[in-house]
Amino acid sequence: MNLQLHNTIDTLIKKHKIIVFMKGEKTMPMCGFSNTVVKILNSFNINYYTVNVLKNDDMRNAIKLYSQWPTIPQVYINGQFIGGADIVLNLYEQSQLQEMLEKSINS
Repeated sequence: MNLQLHNTIDTLIKKHKIIVFMKGEKTMPMCGFSNTVVKILNSFNINYYTVNVLKNDDMRNAIKLYSQWPTIPQVYINGQFIGGADIVLNLYEQSQLQEMLEKSINS
């Protein structure tokens, strides 16, 4: 991954308390896993930022290297990599995601 793209990802993650690197847009997810994450986050009525990796193959590949995680979507909260759809769903079902989001919003 080139340094400029690494720095761009770094900046995005630091700038946005909650960010999702996903396939598609928040209003129109382009895969089931991205849709799952969007539905879960929308259920909390919170603001979060998304990056559509389908618009940029370099970004799509770079985020996987950056996080050392092979799949999309990828969720970051307060600069910390949380995981993909399965992990977010698991955290949601165990009521842990709400706590993480509340801490993020109130920080």
